[in-house]
Amino acid sequence: MNISVFGALAESNRFEMVELLLKGPMSVNEIADRLHLNQPQTSKHLKVLSDVGLVEVHKVANRRIYKLRARPLAEMDEWLSSFRRLWEERFDRLDDYLAELQRSAAPDNDSD
Repeated sequence: MNISVFGALAESNRFEMVELLLKGPMSVNEIADRLHLNQPQTSKHLKVLSDVGLVEVHKVANRRIYKLRARPLAEMDEWLSSFRRLWEERFDRLDDYLAELQRSAAPDNDSD
């Protein structure tokens, strides 16, 4: 996994661009309009996203169309899944512990 992907996504405008591109490919001007940014600023952010492999660009006439690349996001998901497993295991152990506490705190009905 390319750790620079996290750095690129840490900037809020770039993060929002990735969220916009989840809906489908867009031109620089469409992205700039939706995020209320100017075109040169948008292009600079998209260049960073392209450099880390999150987006790819296709020229159509005089327009540049950007779309997300799935692989870097899949790699990030694979990396995060190890943490998901860890937390699920811990929550399962916590559930078992809480159930044990409830059993031991429940009044003993057999002593009548």
